[in-house]
Amino acid sequence: MKAIFITLEGPDGSGKTSTINLLQEKMMQAGLDFIKTREPGGSPISEKVREVVLGIGNEIMDPKTEALLIAGARRQHVVETIRPALLNGQIVLCDRFIDSSLAYQGAGREIGIEAVLDINLFAVEETIPDVTYYLDVPAAVGLERIAANQKREVNRLDKENITFHQKVVQGYKQIIKMFPERFVCIQATRSPNEIADIILEDILKRIKD
Repeated sequence: MKAIFITLEGPDGSGKTSTINLLQEKMMQAGLDFIKTREPGGSPISEKVREVVLGIGNEIMDPKTEALLIAGARRQHVVETIRPALLNGQIVLCDRFIDSSLAYQGAGREIGIEAVLDINLFAVEETIPDVTYYLDVPAAVGLERIAANQKREVNRLDKENITFHQKVVQGYKQIIKMFPERFVCIQATRSPNEIADIILEDILKRIKD
């Protein structure tokens, strides 16, 4: 078995967090050596940046400030958490990574996908996911799920209007076309448990190749 860097991506309300928590349980049951982490966050410094970026009350934050803060947090996450785990032979399972910045800041904030990609390639250098599982759901459906889930933590980006979230979804579609060899697209109309099973089966094939 080999160490690989796995990311889960999807628009808000895609069921990504529920899926990754179930996947964590299934990977533990399968006896895999892995760490689960998240973005923004994943290290003590990066978690502090997360509080600033996603905090309610920071709505006046400039889009480029937002993009730069997340890229900086990502750099620290890579250096402090992701690379050491991979060098230790572990699988890294990450809730969001570089593609979220491309979709949310590049497309949603209209900074430009290529501009945000340049910033983030500087931050992560060669640390790019080996495979990215994208949970596909229309923006309107995702927002309906968020509204219906009273237990879900609502952050600053969740409060953006439907137009913003539609831009994010379209951004993801463009990113998938840019990096088709890395993405595995899964319809998020399936249950989180079913999606987790699909992902685990694919992971097991990859680490045994």
